[in-house]
Amino acid sequence: MYTLVGTAKSRALRPLWLMQELGLPYAHIACAPRSPEALRLSPTGKLPALIEDGLALTDSTAILNYLADKHGAFTAPAGTMARAQQDSVTQFLLDELDAPLWTAARHSFVLPEDQRLPAIKTSLRWEYTRSLARLAARLQGPFLMGDAMTIPDIIATHCLTWGAAIKFAAPEAALADYLARMQSRPALLRAMAS
Repeated sequence: MYTLVGTAKSRALRPLWLMQELGLPYAHIACAPRSPEALRLSPTGKLPALIEDGLALTDSTAILNYLADKHGAFTAPAGTMARAQQDSVTQFLLDELDAPLWTAARHSFVLPEDQRLPAIKTSLRWEYTRSLARLAARLQGPFLMGDAMTIPDIIATHCLTWGAAIKFAAPEAALADYLARMQSRPALLRAMAS
């Protein structure tokens, strides 16, 4: 059985959601980054962490890839062009949506106060808004990769929800419809209640 460490109000929501979609049994330890439990699992104290057979795997995207590959769902097979395209979309999301959101968070409450640069958020908002238009152009059907939900959909939904929560740009109509569909998935609602 898996154990997922991290709160549903963080990137831990991503693997929690996937485990719900897969119908996997798991234990959930909801603790904060840099807590004693987090520092035991990761030298940086960053979460989430997935524990299996006494080993810890950190980073939400690494966990998503591991679980999807292991259970043969929500991903294209490794070594295929479809997987390469999926990985390309994943990297786009991490670079163009997640990175500005995380940088904004760091300059809002993560970094020591004397290291924060609040003015940086203006350029981060611009970058995020520009990336939303590029993401909308990537929609290939009901999901980012076409007719099947994949890892990029989990990351995109998390980032779009996070962006709305911190009052970054709202997505245009097609992307807003996509987000509403994704946010209504029963597995996501169960994961959020964890």
